[in-house]
Amino acid sequence: TMDLPHHGYRATKQRARAAPPQADPVLFEDTSSSASAMNTQGYYTPGYNMGAPSSDMQGGAGMDNLFADPMANAAMMYGSSLANQGKDMVNKEISRFMSVNKLKYFFAVDTRYVLKKLMILMFPYTHQDWEVRYHRDTPLTPRQDVNAPDLYIPTMAFITYILLAGMALGIQKRFSPEVLGLCASTALVWIIIEVLVMLLSLYLLTVHSDLSTFDLIAYSGYKYVGMIFTVLCGLLFGSDGYFVALAWSSCALMFFIVRSLKMKILPSISADSMGTGSAKPQLRLYITVATAVFQPIIIYWLTSHLVR
Repeated sequence: TMDLPHHGYRATKQRARAAPPQADPVLFEDTSSSASAMNTQGYYTPGYNMGAPSSDMQGGAGMDNLFADPMANAAMMYGSSLANQGKDMVNKEISRFMSVNKLKYFFAVDTRYVLKKLMILMFPYTHQDWEVRYHRDTPLTPRQDVNAPDLYIPTMAFITYILLAGMALGIQKRFSPEVLGLCASTALVWIIIEVLVMLLSLYLLTVHSDLSTFDLIAYSGYKYVGMIFTVLCGLLFGSDGYFVALAWSSCALMFFIVRSLKMKILPSISADSMGTGSAKPQLRLYITVATAVFQPIIIYWLTSHLVR
């Protein structure tokens, strides 16, 4: 038992002598020496690949072996030559039907040209000079000649017509993706049919003119400007405004088509009267007038269902 304290000192029980002090306990065991020993024996250490070369070294050696192989080099050269030949063939076939340089010509426009062309399309009666200008037997670009046909206005007018058709259908609670797609495809098909009929007529009647396929697409696409004007008037002023705008845009477009194609299809009446193989001047005039008269029919067909 423990004795009571006496004179401020605590009496303690006699204890056995403690063992000699030892080092502090180690929380983590030092394995560096053992790891080095294991590495010397060829064991795998995490994070290091001691038994085989790295993947980068393997990849580099594989590529060196590939390029050093003459058969691989020959196969790569043969494949490259085939790819170049295929690219040349594709470009040649595309150039047969559509020349990129010619296509760039029809999009060489600026803001000044676009504004003037729109004014001519809507008010063609005030325009006097309809002759297309040339420079060294090459027609000037639309940027330089307002009478030159372009594809920028027809393309933008076509897109605007589709958007306006969607808005008109939405106002009338008849909008759906299928109806809008049908409207766009119908408008596109009508242009294709019109251009094909024109090309076939010129070919069958042996009419030699400066008109190209892009020219015909441009002149056929100008009708979308009048269609936009007609639909807008119909939405704003009802059926009365629609028919007034239809009459105005149809007459303006017919006048524009006759005066423009007259410079292309009827350039040399005297030469045709002397020749025997080409079409008579009257047939050329009939083609021009028929093309112009056909425009109001298409405008009415593509816009009447949008205004109610």
